[in-house]
Amino acid sequence: MADGNLRLLIVDDEAPARERLRAMLDEFGGWSVVGEADTGPAALELAATQSPDVVLLDIRMPGMDGLEVARHLADAPQPAAVVFTTAYDEYAVNAFETNAVSYLLKPVRRERLLRALERAARTRRVQALAAAADSRGRSVITISRHGNLHRVPVTAVRLFRAEQKYVCMEHEQGADLIDESLKALEEEFIADFVRVHRQYLVRVDHIRRLQRGDDGQYRLTVSGESEPVPVSRRHVSTVKERLR
Repeated sequence: MADGNLRLLIVDDEAPARERLRAMLDEFGGWSVVGEADTGPAALELAATQSPDVVLLDIRMPGMDGLEVARHLADAPQPAAVVFTTAYDEYAVNAFETNAVSYLLKPVRRERLLRALERAARTRRVQALAAAADSRGRSVITISRHGNLHRVPVTAVRLFRAEQKYVCMEHEQGADLIDESLKALEEEFIADFVRVHRQYLVRVDHIRRLQRGDDGQYRLTVSGESEPVPVSRRHVSTVKERLR
């Protein structure tokens, strides 16, 4: 099952390839195909009118190829996540330079397509939350310390840790308790922070290493933190995505 009923555009100059992708999407459920295109210009026209979340994009097409299409798509304010589908592996390096989320070789396998779509869904979710965070624009968090108000720049925060009714905010100058929920902080600062555990929200650029111990538990090394931060199994894939 896909993550969220996102809108897809299928682009391939060969009708059988488009039909096969649509059949697999129908089998998965949870995805809405908003259009099909057999040329690059037609794909861009549909993308402009239908605003797809994900584009399944062939590379080798007559006229405008998929790489050029992807470059045009990337100029949108919230660009669609691109999953390349091609019979040729020599385009992989150039494909990822367009910020594609995945590169699938034909014949596209069901399992690989599903994983690519799930990755694309996560990418779109992060984009949406980041846009919402940008609209709020909070750059500092005001805290009360010994009766005085202090402003802590969000850029100085290493992590947020849930502690009973409060959240401990650990930053470059120390640590402070704030009366905010971890969920609200995650939604506001998703552009720069990643949820790694039910108790932890960590700034991505402070993560130095993700390791799996002999006990099977994943842990993060975070700059400025003396102890490793636990990563729950349900958050491991998202953490890996954000670290790429």
